Amino acid sequence: MVNKTFKAPVVVTPFPHIWEDLLTGARIIRDEDVLDLTPGGHDLVIHAMALHWANDPVGQLIQCHRALKPDGLLLAACLGGDTLQELRAALSQAEIEETGGLSPRIAPMAELRDLGALLQRAGLALPVADKASLSAEYRDLIHLMHDLRAMGETNALTDRLKHPTRRTVFDKAQDIYAAHFKTPEGRLTATYELICLTGWAPDDSQPKPLRPGSAQMRLADALGTDEGKLPD
Repeated sequence: MVNKTFKAPVVVTPFPHIWEDLLTGARIIRDEDVLDLTPGGHDLVIHAMALHWANDPVGQLIQCHRALKPDGLLLAACLGGDTLQELRAALSQAEIEETGGLSPRIAPMAELRDLGALLQRAGLALPVADKASLSAEYRDLIHLMHDLRAMGETNALTDRLKHPTRRTVFDKAQDIYAAHFKTPEGRLTATYELICLTGWAPDDSQPKPLRPGSAQMRLADALGTDEGKLPD
């Protein structure tokens, strides 16, 4: 979709085996707090499905920016705030009802607007943030949890419970989940919000915004309509 040839790409990912055959000649590094990137060494940085795990997402984007050559592209994909909203609601209500308390179980994930603002904070030009909501169906709560474990997306929060959760909490969560988020076929629906971010390392060749008031045509003329006066 980007009409440009990239000759020095790098991929930041916790799953290097997925990318080894996808992007020929790309350097693949792990998503550590300090990324193994060469300043100004790449024309494309792909931050692949790891930003929602980062302790310092702004720092990750700044490091990616520093690794870009002028007019280089950063493409980041991560999970957004609506991800697993059904599981979050069911587990929270179940735990409160069964134990009288609430523990961290699903990591907080950033909203689309917040992530778009992070691109600007990182100093990237022409920032764009977009999202797509994906839906998956599961037989039951255990099926969903097994799938999350297979993805490497289980609970890693520092303040998570360090002892086994009562079975009654999961039984209650199953009932709550089925009561509110069940398909007509009796399966459980889970939402995954995929957020895609793009930003460019600033360069003089890029489009620049015009100075306010410098337009050469009236908006009404451009739209082919008559300009009306607003009432006082």
